[in-house]
Amino acid sequence: MHTNFFACALLLALAAPLAWAAPPIEPIPGRTVQSLLLLAKERNPELNSMRLEVDASAERVEPAGALPDPKLRVELMDITKSGEQNPTILPARVESTRYTLMQEVPWFGKRDLKREIARQELAGASGRAAVVWADLSYRIKSNYAQLYFIHQNERLSREILALMARLEAVAQVRYASGLAAQQDVIRAQVEQSMLRNELFGIEAEKRQVQARINTALARHAGAPLAEPEQLRPLPTPASLAMATLEDRVSARNPLLLADEARIRGAESARDLALRNRYPDFSFGIAPNQYRNSIRQWDLMIEINIPLQQSSRRSQEREAQAMLSAAQARKLATTNQVLGELAENLAAVESARQSASLIADSLLPQAEFTFEAALPGYENGKLDFATLLDAQRQIRQAKQNLIKAQTDAQMRLADVERLLGEEL
Repeated sequence: MHTNFFACALLLALAAPLAWAAPPIEPIPGRTVQSLLLLAKERNPELNSMRLEVDASAERVEPAGALPDPKLRVELMDITKSGEQNPTILPARVESTRYTLMQEVPWFGKRDLKREIARQELAGASGRAAVVWADLSYRIKSNYAQLYFIHQNERLSREILALMARLEAVAQVRYASGLAAQQDVIRAQVEQSMLRNELFGIEAEKRQVQARINTALARHAGAPLAEPEQLRPLPTPASLAMATLEDRVSARNPLLLADEARIRGAESARDLALRNRYPDFSFGIAPNQYRNSIRQWDLMIEINIPLQQSSRRSQEREAQAMLSAAQARKLATTNQVLGELAENLAAVESARQSASLIADSLLPQAEFTFEAALPGYENGKLDFATLLDAQRQIRQAKQNLIKAQTDAQMRLADVERLLGEEL
């Protein structure tokens, strides 16, 4: 018995840490843009709302082409039997009872056209949901690129701040030795103060971009985000050629897909308006009950007479005008989308070339100039202003390089927004 007691106590002791173990900590998103996109696809309320609208539109397709519900009418004839009895509603005690079952049937093809209109409304809702996702992913990609630029600029500013501290030390030594003016030390200190002030602005800008990203992820605006690791590699110039992407954009752009669905729905609505020139039918069957038995059956057909032709012609002209408007809207959207595509492709290529020029030429030249200027200042051959200008050239070249890379990413995100998918 003592053995069982100690065994149970041991099991409870081992199980207690597991029972009270803290839940797994969710990793902080933001290292890659893909982690942000996956989180936004799961949590963004606007996107979820559009998905529910698509689901609702899908449920309208089947009812749109369904027959109307049949109608049942019960008529009790002579409920007093010509005054021989008190009124009654019992079918077996009245003179006769007539049961009429009616079913409305639209003209041939109307149900199919209504169902097609509902299908195109579903396609339009899907297109609008794709537009929301394209815009959302664009915002996330562009803000991620901006956040990357801010972090890199902050790192660069801190590196330059450390460098300026070294230059101040050099200037202090030269000033103490009587080889340089006190103005050199003061200018180095002023540069450091300016850099520290810039870091305050960078920190504020970082919080703003993080708030925009967190809003897209349905997180608290001040929730932490990981430091971006790297930008996505740019596609090859051949894959970003206008001739390569023009047809893909025309076939896949979410706005154009929504406009195309609107055109198809307008065409079906016009055809339905033309079909309204013809009558709809109602068919019925009516058994007649006498006492406790059915002794008579009647068949009926009912046709509505389309006399209001002027009203129908107005409806037809309205449907044709809506179709023409949808076609014109798609043409305008096509022109706008292709224009934006050409503009962004040119901007991507320009940013790519600028980054290549800075990395291969301007930055190495600026670094070489500074490396040559530093010993020249230490030896008294150059003044501090020349050294400071060389340092500023390095910083400017590095900032321009990061800016060109960021601009290319933002323009690439715009191209993917127009395309409706990633390249």
